[in-house]
Amino acid sequence: MGADSVWLWTVPKDGAASARADVAVHEAIRSGQGRWEGGSLPDGTDLSRSRVQALIKEGRITMAGAALKAGDRLRPGAEIRASIPAPRPMTILPEDLPIAVLYEDAELLIVNKPPGLTVHPTEHQTGDTLVNRLLHHVKGLSGIGGVERPGIVHRIDKDTSGALVITKTDRAHHGLSRIFARHEIDREYWALVYGAPSWKGEKRIEGTIGRNPADRKRMAAGVPGGRMAITHAAVEARYGSPGGRAAPFAAWVRARLETGRTHQVRVHLTSEGHSLLGDPAYGHPTDRAAKWLALPEEVRERVLSLPGQALHARVLGFLHPVTGARVRVEAPEPDAFRLLREALKRYALP
Repeated sequence: MGADSVWLWTVPKDGAASARADVAVHEAIRSGQGRWEGGSLPDGTDLSRSRVQALIKEGRITMAGAALKAGDRLRPGAEIRASIPAPRPMTILPEDLPIAVLYEDAELLIVNKPPGLTVHPTEHQTGDTLVNRLLHHVKGLSGIGGVERPGIVHRIDKDTSGALVITKTDRAHHGLSRIFARHEIDREYWALVYGAPSWKGEKRIEGTIGRNPADRKRMAAGVPGGRMAITHAAVEARYGSPGGRAAPFAAWVRARLETGRTHQVRVHLTSEGHSLLGDPAYGHPTDRAAKWLALPEEVRERVLSLPGQALHARVLGFLHPVTGARVRVEAPEPDAFRLLREALKRYALP
């Protein structure tokens, strides 16, 4: 394993000092401020905000020689020092398994990721990921992101299906990363939820999303220090007992993302009182819960057949980062999602 990389940065006398330490440090590194001893950060080193938070927790980021805490405020003029361990070597082998290609050219590949497939390997899972399949399908992926995440610009949850773009070249990776950072991308998700929102037309759901203080594996809306997230949601169909007095028991929602935060659709719809069918983290009810018992038996059976939440990345569109041409794909639903939606259709309300 190589030596640690060291990053040095002097806190400027502007707005950086007013931000939380984890936010300010991540933004400074991302935007190219400060300097690296030895020249630059080694390829393959992950410096996402969550990674910066982990480095702070490990005592690897200091201010004027003292260990920082994630929520600390930085002092103007103070020197920040980050000691970043070299990435652990990982052997990722190509796997000759199918990929559903929605679009492909010399620079980009867009696939329809099936539910249940992890996007990139980890120290604990080096096989049976999308990256393993990509290494077999594409010779010479963009090296940005290192061996664990070659060509990966964004990701979707393991149990979420749908459109995912991969870059084949470094120039496409840089260009598409800028497009994502500026939110100049069309993303539409289909979600099947409990209950039925009363919105008329499209509703703008806005607020911060951050790690749930009570459960670090989950995200939560309105968390102090979280990142701003914006979702535009519209109800496509409501389902219930025709002519009955009971409230609708489910709905099909189209969610258009203005930002792309972790678990954004799941958290935003849950915060509105409409968690996703099958969601193991944000809305999985007991078998005695009213919202579960309100579902017809055939619908419950279809929900139980889902690998996780009923969420599908349906549309992905953007201007090509190299050619400037318009690229837009629609990802077909996976079978379990389609069969659940067909079961619900029999209970569609006018």
